[in-house]
Amino acid sequence: MGSQVVAAIEAAPDLELHVAIDAADPIEAASGADVAVDFTVPTVVMGHIEWCVRQGIAVVVGTTGFDEKRYEQVRGWVESASGARVLIASNFSVAAVLMMRFAAQAAPYFESVEVIELHHPRKLDAPSGTAVTTAKAIAAARAAAATPVMPDATATQLEGARGATVDGVRVHSVRLQGLFAHQEVVFGNPGEMLTIRDDGFDRASYLPGVLLAVRRVLELPGFTLGIDTLL
Repeated sequence: MGSQVVAAIEAAPDLELHVAIDAADPIEAASGADVAVDFTVPTVVMGHIEWCVRQGIAVVVGTTGFDEKRYEQVRGWVESASGARVLIASNFSVAAVLMMRFAAQAAPYFESVEVIELHHPRKLDAPSGTAVTTAKAIAAARAAAATPVMPDATATQLEGARGATVDGVRVHSVRLQGLFAHQEVVFGNPGEMLTIRDDGFDRASYLPGVLLAVRRVLELPGFTLGIDTLL
């Protein structure tokens, strides 16, 4: 993903690549940049964000593995640094962002909803950041509409058989050779079912969203979660 972002920035006539930093390179090589783009791993991303904020470099983050504790820590860094800008998105695909929006819109109208995400077996986190974000959006929409608790009579189960639970929404992860990035949200009512599905086949699908974030992050107020407000 990093090499594709580098190529996309080099090809954009209105952007200039300051430096490309690989895993073994020191983050200090980014000194003097206007915007840093981070597609790394959860074990190092927080240190990168903190350093960039302290250096006055805006940050666009596509690394996943964030939870509320991490978000709050980043918010704290941003609030303590004048003019800091950080955008973190669980997915930069326009189709994925629309899938999440449509799922939240549909959520209050169905008795049941579950999320199934399917990725290649090299993915490090489960559930995916997109699935967690989707589940949280669904839960918030259902709570705002005072939707009743979903029916589920399961009394006994093997561990993990019903998936993970994110704010009361079941999320199931599939890791399968041959897949890239896919997610479906399945809604059920008596006598009917609605499926909203997003299929990604190549990392190129993320690049328009990444470039949009790079171009606009300096206009945003402090900490931004997702690219929804940019679309």
